[in-house]
Amino acid sequence: MPALPSSLVTSLLYGFSLLLTLLNGTHAGTHEKRLLHHLLDNYNVLERPVANESDPLQLSFGLTLMQIIDVDEKNQLLITNIWLKLEWNDMNLRWNSSEYGGVKDLRIPPHRLWKPDVLMYNSADEGFDGTYPTNVVVRSNGSCLYVPPGIFKSTCKIDITWFPFDDQRCEMKFGSWTYDGFQLDVQLQDEAGGDISSFITNGEWDLLGVPGQRNEIYYNCCPEPYIDITFAILIRRKTLYYFFNLIVPCVLIASMALLGFTLPPDSGEKLSLGVTILLSLTVFLNMVAETMPATSDAVPLLGTYFNCIMFMVASSVVSTILILNYHHRNADTHEMSEWIRVVFLYWLPCLLRMSRPGQESYECAPIPGVGGNSEKAKQLNDVELRERSSKSLLANVLDIDDDFRCNHRCNTLPHNPTYYRTVYRQGDDGSIGPVGGGPGRIHETVSHTCLSSSAEYELALILKELRVITDTLRKEDETSEITKDWKFAAMVVDRLCLIIFTLFTIISTVAVLFSAPNFLL
Repeated sequence: MPALPSSLVTSLLYGFSLLLTLLNGTHAGTHEKRLLHHLLDNYNVLERPVANESDPLQLSFGLTLMQIIDVDEKNQLLITNIWLKLEWNDMNLRWNSSEYGGVKDLRIPPHRLWKPDVLMYNSADEGFDGTYPTNVVVRSNGSCLYVPPGIFKSTCKIDITWFPFDDQRCEMKFGSWTYDGFQLDVQLQDEAGGDISSFITNGEWDLLGVPGQRNEIYYNCCPEPYIDITFAILIRRKTLYYFFNLIVPCVLIASMALLGFTLPPDSGEKLSLGVTILLSLTVFLNMVAETMPATSDAVPLLGTYFNCIMFMVASSVVSTILILNYHHRNADTHEMSEWIRVVFLYWLPCLLRMSRPGQESYECAPIPGVGGNSEKAKQLNDVELRERSSKSLLANVLDIDDDFRCNHRCNTLPHNPTYYRTVYRQGDDGSIGPVGGGPGRIHETVSHTCLSSSAEYELALILKELRVITDTLRKEDETSEITKDWKFAAMVVDRLCLIIFTLFTIISTVAVLFSAPNFLL
C-alpha cells in the first residue's frame, strides 16, 4: 500500500481533532442549558435564599480601588473608579456537577437572581447607583460572586485648613438599603481594608491607604441593628504644582515690593510699582479663591500667606506715600518739629548706621540740647566769616584797605576829611545789622576814612544792598538745609521700612510654610 503524503496526514489529524472539539462543546452546552432550566425555571428573585427565614444571610463585602478620578474641592465631591466585591451563598443555586457533565460554575445576569441591595449611602451621583450590572458567577456549592465596577461620586467634607499641604479623609459608606442586621449580616471581607494592588497613581494626590470598618448601629426607631461597611480613602495632596505656580511667584512679587524701597523717590515710579505689585497679588489670590469651597469653616494656609504678603505690600504703599511726602517737603510749606528731628535725624540714623554725605563715620549725631555751645560757637564763626567777607567786598568797592586807612586817592580830594564811624549789632540768630534794637553783641568799627558827604550816602546804599544780599544768601542756605533734612528723614524712613518689611516677609514665609504638618514630607 503506498504511503500517504505528509500534508494529507496532517489535514486528517486536524479535521479529526476539530470534530472531537465540536462534539465535546455540543455535549457541554447541552448540560449547561439543562442546568440553567433546572435552576431558574422555579427560581424567585424576591426570595431571600436561606434555609431558615430566622437566620441572617452572610454577605462578605469588599472593594478594589482602581483610580482617583477627581477631588472636587469646590463642590466637595470625590470621584473614583471602584470595583465592588460581594459574596454570598444561595441555597437555591446548588447542583451536583457530575450530573450535569462536569459544569462547575455559571454566569447569570443579576436581574435573574436574588442579590443584596447594597448601595453607597453618601452617593452624589445623578442615578445614585453608579455600578454596572455585570454577571454573577455561581458555583455548584451555591456561592455567588458579584463584582460590579462603577464610577462612584461620593460626598466628602474637604478640610482646607492646610491647603495646599493638606491630607483628606473621604469616607464611602456601604450597606443594605432595606435589610437589617437580623436578615443580612454584612461582614468586611479583608480586615486591612480595600484592595489597592491595582491602583493607578494620580497626578495630584498620593494614596495613603483605604482602611475599612464594620459598623453596627441601633437607631431609636427600630430595635434591629443596621450594619454598614465604611471605607476611608486617605489621600495627600502633591504640592509641587502649587509650590512652583503659586508660592514661588508670590515670594518673587513680595521681593519686588521690597526692592521698591531701594528706588529713588525722584524716579517717579516708586508709588506705581507698589500699586502694581498689590494688583498682581490680588490676581493670585483670586486664582486660589476659585479652587476653594465657599466655606467659612476655615481659611486655607495659602490664603493666609497671601493675605500676609498683601498686607505687607499695602503697608509698603502707605509707607511709600509717607516717604514721598517727606522727600518733597521744604521750608516754605513745612516746619520740622523737634520730635521728628530727634527721631529721624539722630536716633534712627544711629541705629540704622546711616550717615550723610561727607560724614566720615557712623557716629551718632548730637541730640539738640546736648553740646549746644559748640553749635552756637559754629554759628558765631559763620557770622564772623560773613562779616569779614562783607567788609572785604566793601573795601574793594570803595578802593580802600581792609583796615580803612586812606589810600593815595584820599590825599587828592579837595574836601576836608571827615571821620566815618559805623556801629553793627549781631543778633542771637546770627544776623548782622546796624544798631537799632534787640539784644545782641555790639561790633563797633571806626574808620578814619577821608570821605565826602556824597561818598557817605553812596556808602550807606552799598551797605544796605550788601545786607539784603547777605540775608538772602543766608535764607537760601537755611532753606537748603531744611530741605536736605527732610530728604534725609525720607531716606531714613525708606531704610527702616526696607529692613522691617524684609524681616516680616522672611518670618511670615517661614512661619506659614513650616506650620504645615507635611511640608517637609
